[in-house]
Amino acid sequence: MLTEMHVENFALMENVRLNFHAGLTVFTGETGTGKSMLIDALGILLGGRASTEFIRHGLEKARIEGIFEDLPSNVMERLEEAGYPAEDGQLLLYREINANGKNACRVQGRTVPLSLYKSLCQGLVDIHGQMEHQSLFQSETHRGLLDAFGGEDHLQLVKQVNESAHQYRDLLNQEKELLLSERDRVKREEMLRFQIEEIATINPLPGEEEELQADKKRLGNREKILNLTSQLYANLYQSPQGQSAYDLLGGSLKIIQDLARFDDQFQNMIESFESVYYAVEDLVECVRSYQDTLEFEPGRLDQIEERLIQLHRLRKYGFTVEEVLAAKDKMSLELQRITHLQEELEHLQKNKERVLTEFNGQAEKLSQKRAIVAKKMEMGLHEELSGLGLEKSRFEVHFSPVKEPHTGGAEEIEFYFTANPGEPPKPLVKVASGGEMSRLMLALKSLLAKIESVGTFVFDEVDSGVGGRTIQKVGEKLAKIAQTKQVFCITHSAPVAAFADEHFGIIKEIKGERTRTLVNCLNEPERIDELARMLGGSAEISHQHAEMLWNAQKR
Repeated sequence: MLTEMHVENFALMENVRLNFHAGLTVFTGETGTGKSMLIDALGILLGGRASTEFIRHGLEKARIEGIFEDLPSNVMERLEEAGYPAEDGQLLLYREINANGKNACRVQGRTVPLSLYKSLCQGLVDIHGQMEHQSLFQSETHRGLLDAFGGEDHLQLVKQVNESAHQYRDLLNQEKELLLSERDRVKREEMLRFQIEEIATINPLPGEEEELQADKKRLGNREKILNLTSQLYANLYQSPQGQSAYDLLGGSLKIIQDLARFDDQFQNMIESFESVYYAVEDLVECVRSYQDTLEFEPGRLDQIEERLIQLHRLRKYGFTVEEVLAAKDKMSLELQRITHLQEELEHLQKNKERVLTEFNGQAEKLSQKRAIVAKKMEMGLHEELSGLGLEKSRFEVHFSPVKEPHTGGAEEIEFYFTANPGEPPKPLVKVASGGEMSRLMLALKSLLAKIESVGTFVFDEVDSGVGGRTIQKVGEKLAKIAQTKQVFCITHSAPVAAFADEHFGIIKEIKGERTRTLVNCLNEPERIDELARMLGGSAEISHQHAEMLWNAQKR
């Protein structure tokens, strides 16, 4: 249950600190004082959407903190598995909303992602908002309520059915993709074979195009290469005038050797000149070898041009040979898949039949259990509604079979209801008034409270549309639920508020140019004054009536 809550700079709540206990706790106040803000704050504390609009005007951030104790076993296990054990049986939650959009979530003082935060908060509180009884008009919610009443084992079977349904739908979609028209399949197969054969016939090799371009450049300039290499060779070694570099260096080396006989200073030059001389000799040998390889094969340039054209045709598959070969591998896999389409299709259809058989078996078992649960729900709700002044009402669960497997099982579920004897039950949207819907929702929650592990129930104006003697029964029902659950209730009804174990009054205070909401735990005289205000009428009579309500509930 929720034992402490701290709300700071949230809407009109500047700094609200609240301590809670077991039993029934009510919140009352004039319209517009901010009662629903508490529900909004609790929703955000439990992982709801946090908007910057909730931040108090002119400030940078809002924060909400809560402490839960006496946690349900499934919540304790989930915290333990996630690595956030409840120390001393307590769970500390923290949400911070920042104007810059960088919100924070903390569990046990440690920052966590919102997705994990929300999952860890599941099962702590059941909030029944003002719009929830409108959801009862939507038949889509009825199946979930019935399944919830079935308990954990029932919900586990629902999960298995849903998993089989998802698996069946996935296989069905795969089958549709495979069942291309035969004409399209053949056309695609022919195209793939042509493309793969084209690449295989040309058979490009990595680096081949670069080598061919280099050969093409060399062959295209063969006359210039011949002339230049001849001139280079002559300059280095065979000049017609006998003035080649090799001859000149050789003569110079002889001169230095002669000079060294007369002056030792030239001795050091001999080694350097010899190095240059032999280097030129090596260079001459390189040029001679290059000239020997200059055999320009006739027609080779045309062959290169033709090969480059072939390689260029493959550019539609990729700009490099590696990309072309990767495209070929990809097309080969697709061709293999298309070639084995029938085999794959048969395998898929067998899987689909297997999953369908599993689904049908699970769905049939679920339908049988739902029929049993529906009878229990009908009987339980009759008892609960009788305690809310609807003794003659009838509630029925109707099943409508569906043809195709889908999540939820083999049937649609819709609640039928009538509050009037002699009138047949009809869909809720056609028969139930606002007050009847409030009582029906309260009856459902009361019924679910007996089996749910959730420790805290929140009712926001569940008594809306209910008056007269029935409002007393609503208070009794809330008090009965509060015997086993912690119950919070926002109410405008004094008879309901009189049943509370704790009563918080909510008021707006204007100080200077700022407005703030205050939440105060009321003592006995204050509670009687608040009940009198809620009753309205003359002050004296309302106060007397309030004292009577108070004394009646305390007996």
